[in-house]
Amino acid sequence: MQRQDMEFTDCFVDFCSALRSGGAFLVVQDAKGRPNPMTIGWGTIGVIWGEAILTVLVRPSRFTFGLIEKAKHFSVCVPSGATLKDERAFCGSRSGRDCDKIRELGLKVAAGIERDVSVLEDCGLFYECETVHKTRVLKETLEAGIIGSFYPRGDFHTIYNGRILHAYRKAG
Repeated sequence: MQRQDMEFTDCFVDFCSALRSGGAFLVVQDAKGRPNPMTIGWGTIGVIWGEAILTVLVRPSRFTFGLIEKAKHFSVCVPSGATLKDERAFCGSRSGRDCDKIRELGLKVAAGIERDVSVLEDCGLFYECETVHKTRVLKETLEAGIIGSFYPRGDFHTIYNGRILHAYRKAG
């Protein structure tokens, strides 16, 4: 896959647009180097501690939670426009515990720039990150309306802040 480096802020609008209209893929490798994609609809890009940071949220009930807890790196792969709509729906509703999403969907995987990172080739934007901080969402510090709307079962996310090591688009 041909890559074109970019500033992490270059495609902020595209990143946000994807999250609001079907999501992006959070890809984390297991201990054997097998990638597992999970659809995310929440995330942000910004500057924390003077560094470019991409933040993702993962619920402890998700298969990806166990992977990201052990992994040093993760990638966020952003589809272009309405592409990969069915794949995003599948990866947001099926668990890697029960199936190999890559194989079942016929997704093309490429090695990332970092040694233990995989990316989904059919996406248009890619962020390779190294986890530098994580924290749990705490009920007692969260607005009641958000709890009622997004956590009726009390399954609060863990927030992962990843230093953006590489940001690039698919070239060509």
